[in-house]
Amino acid sequence: MSERLRTAIGRVALKNPLIAGSAEHLIDREGVRRALKAGVGAVVVKSTNESQAARRQLQAAEYMVLDDAWRPIPWSKDAPAHAFIACRSGLSPLSFEAWLDQTAMLDREARAFDSYAVASLILADLDACVAMARQVEAAGIRVLELNIGTPYASQAPGAVATELDPARITTIVGAVRAAVTIPLWIKITGQSERVPELAAAAVAAGGEAVVMAGRSLGLIPDVETFEPMLGTTLGVGGHWNLPLTCQWLALSRARLGAEAPLIGTNGAQSGLDVARMMLAGASAVEMSSAVMLRGFEVLSDSLAALAAYLDRKDVSARDLIGRAADRRKTFAEMPLRTDNWRRYVPA
Repeated sequence: MSERLRTAIGRVALKNPLIAGSAEHLIDREGVRRALKAGVGAVVVKSTNESQAARRQLQAAEYMVLDDAWRPIPWSKDAPAHAFIACRSGLSPLSFEAWLDQTAMLDREARAFDSYAVASLILADLDACVAMARQVEAAGIRVLELNIGTPYASQAPGAVATELDPARITTIVGAVRAAVTIPLWIKITGQSERVPELAAAAVAAGGEAVVMAGRSLGLIPDVETFEPMLGTTLGVGGHWNLPLTCQWLALSRARLGAEAPLIGTNGAQSGLDVARMMLAGASAVEMSSAVMLRGFEVLSDSLAALAAYLDRKDVSARDLIGRAADRRKTFAEMPLRTDNWRRYVPA
């Protein structure tokens, strides 16, 4: 693989910036192995915690694909580029002990691919989370992602967390950081106007990277049945979210400084989307729903497209990080274009 692709997330050197993000296709060990074989820099396994309600939630999970007219379409790798997934989901169905054994085994296997199988814990009870984090490190797993930004906390109280208060994030991350020495990535929500403040709190408390941002809650009414699609509020994200992710990356980079590693997620569908998020400030990018819908070849295709782009521009992946973000001007700095607006008024 091209040396141009190499990047780093703090202490974690990656052979490339593409990370297979946590989702249902990474519950079974074979899914993780397929992602590793696709060549990614890391795989974040499907998350777990101590909550039985969160496991039961997976058994009630339901998924749909919608087109650009909000119409359900077949689940298929041939779905149009604008299609996106809406769903309600849950956590790994494995017991914590089985999940831990499997993740440790997969991280050992990942070494042969110059990659990582990253453990993912979702906060429910803080004391339980701290105890699980200790066991993750004791099992030899090399990286931990702590997800405190799921979209579902209001729909599943006590099972998962959507943390919106920087002070609360300081407490949570500080407790987990005090319990483990391995690299700790913190995944936060985008359902806030304070994302840079949430990121700053995570870093100040010991998070070595911030993953931004988790999917949002949405309601999609069915105009034929008058019912909400799939009966309830859903987790939503997709290609349309890429500009929002890039904005949060740029603002967080400005708040934290160029040395604080950021990981983009929610909206990347291709190698060029990985480049877009890196230009906005990401050191690496997690890709999830596109793979779940279209298959693991999305990962290898995206890596090939990213490598071709870097060759064409004669730059490395690290050269991309934050270049667009650092050139972002305020509205007040933009030049006057007197009466330019008239060109865009309908005749």
